[in-house]
Amino acid sequence: MPARSPDGVMNAPAARPATGARAAAVFAASVGFEAVARAFDGRRALDGVTLTIEPGEIVCLLGPSGSGKTTLLRIVSGIERPSSGRVLIDGEEVAGPSAFVPPEARAVGLMFQDFALFPHLTIAHNVSFGLRRLSQTEKRAEALAVLDRVGLARLADAYPATLSGGEQQRVALARAILPRPRVMLMDEPFSGLDVQLREQLQGETLKLLGETRATCLMVTHSPDEAMRMADRIAVMRAGRLVQVGRAEELYRNPADLFVARLFSEINEIALTVTGGALATPIGTFAAPDLVEGERARLCIRRSAIRVVESAGLDARVLRRRFLGDRMWVELAIAGFDQPLSMSVAEDRAPQPGQDVAVAIDPAGVLVFPAEE
Repeated sequence: MPARSPDGVMNAPAARPATGARAAAVFAASVGFEAVARAFDGRRALDGVTLTIEPGEIVCLLGPSGSGKTTLLRIVSGIERPSSGRVLIDGEEVAGPSAFVPPEARAVGLMFQDFALFPHLTIAHNVSFGLRRLSQTEKRAEALAVLDRVGLARLADAYPATLSGGEQQRVALARAILPRPRVMLMDEPFSGLDVQLREQLQGETLKLLGETRATCLMVTHSPDEAMRMADRIAVMRAGRLVQVGRAEELYRNPADLFVARLFSEINEIALTVTGGALATPIGTFAAPDLVEGERARLCIRRSAIRVVESAGLDARVLRRRFLGDRMWVELAIAGFDQPLSMSVAEDRAPQPGQDVAVAIDPAGVLVFPAEE
């Protein structure tokens, strides 16, 4: 995948205008994992992870707690050693059977969920802490320049305890970027922020990453955040990679039910495979990977169900719930043994008890094994 341009990345949200000079660009590095495994007390936290991240690419590791995301991040940073397999940065083995490069020699920037700021140091000293071979005057000048870039130069002599969560996040980002790392590693960097501030800082971070051109590997448990931030998303479960691809690929062609649930609000219906397919009130759907008589799960995206004027399935509105600019609506639909729900614009949502006709877009129907 080509490197991002300095002007931003695809799907990047609008960011606030920069308050200072542009961040200095670096020569981005590729990152490679080759059959990386990690065990703790006999339990495998990672199980043969193979993944390549191109120079300048943003990749999000997405999955639930305990899926191995942070362990993989700690291994590439040098905090953890793999039990087997290799990690490469720009083709050089930094962890594996032949070598182990210490964290400080890997040219990586680290940004953790708790920001890890030193409470007894000023903001300027926190930001310049990792700099080497510079005088105090030079360190302060470098720190002020990057703090100006994130809009915090006025707080250079303040202490972390006096800053808001969003300001501390900016300080942590400035500290990670200042040494001009070729690879940025970010572990749930926005999870403790409110929605509005989180989206603002996501945009600012994307702009900074675009300007520095650093390769970025970011851990998140939020599909929305992964879609907003990443060029590609690597979905993890139980220490393994489930699927890797662009957001639209994972949404349209999920590898399994686990991935489908991450990226879509779906109705799930248990059915039996007959003649290599699932027979439903809206048509027959092929189940080529399932055997005759096997139980399967038919998944219908909520967004695939819509109310129509005529020539649809008879349905009755059971309940509805206000969700801001959308409305969740539960329906009893002719031919289905269980209620189905849909998502619809508030001004188009039918009332409870109302009889309506609905259509279901076949493109929003997925078939998976029932045991998922």
